[in-house]
Amino acid sequence: SMAEESSKETEDADSADISIEEQILLEWEGVTITAKGISDDMIYGKGLDLLIENDTERNIGVGCNALIVNNYMINDLFSTTVAAGKRANETVYMTTNQLAAAGITNIGQIEIYFHFYDSDSYETLYDAECVTLQTSEYANMDTEPQDEGYEVYNQDGIRIVGKYVDENSFWGTAVLLYIENTSGRNVGINCDNMSINGYMVTPFFSSTIYDGKKTVDDITILSSDLEENSIETVEDIEVNFHIYDADSYSTIEDTGAISFSAR
Repeated sequence: SMAEESSKETEDADSADISIEEQILLEWEGVTITAKGISDDMIYGKGLDLLIENDTERNIGVGCNALIVNNYMINDLFSTTVAAGKRANETVYMTTNQLAAAGITNIGQIEIYFHFYDSDSYETLYDAECVTLQTSEYANMDTEPQDEGYEVYNQDGIRIVGKYVDENSFWGTAVLLYIENTSGRNVGINCDNMSINGYMVTPFFSSTIYDGKKTVDDITILSSDLEENSIETVEDIEVNFHIYDADSYSTIEDTGAISFSAR
């Protein structure tokens, strides 16, 4: 069938073998992180394989403050513990649906801000500077802005575009937002006072966009919220955004109600 053939072709395009040179990304007070390669997991998708060596006398937790692929902020859910004197092979997975929403098949550049903490007390030990990796696909990486949609906000270097509504998102219905930040600072955005088709709903949304970066992120609306209000199709959306400086938490702007249509 056509559908099968086209999905086969997409698979072939996706499996462009993306590789990296094995390299030490970071050495900090007895902890060494080495990038070993790029893997592709049936369930979790593409990932960066790491070897983490802990030659210190304490148990250390490692996570990411940010993972950025081809200049798009990508959720990572990465957190691991390496006991004193031990080593661990771990993978930082790049959320498949987020890569897809950002239009990324060729991963060319990966930036990571590692975060070290004491795994017993959760106290932060070290927030590392950005480490940047270029893959074999660096020259061909996808960087097209996925910004078609309804521009809901554009001021002082912060631009928000409301995109289609995905009825099949994991939690229920999701409104996708494309956000780009050229404001000169790291920015956080969340939202409240959201209504759909005139009915109040609870939005789940919080996004951090580093300076010079972009993201495609979703406002999640629980299915139960839609059912209680007998909403079958999302038509009209109204929402307020709270935009703030991600480092100082000072408010950049609280927008008034912004309306856009999902149609």
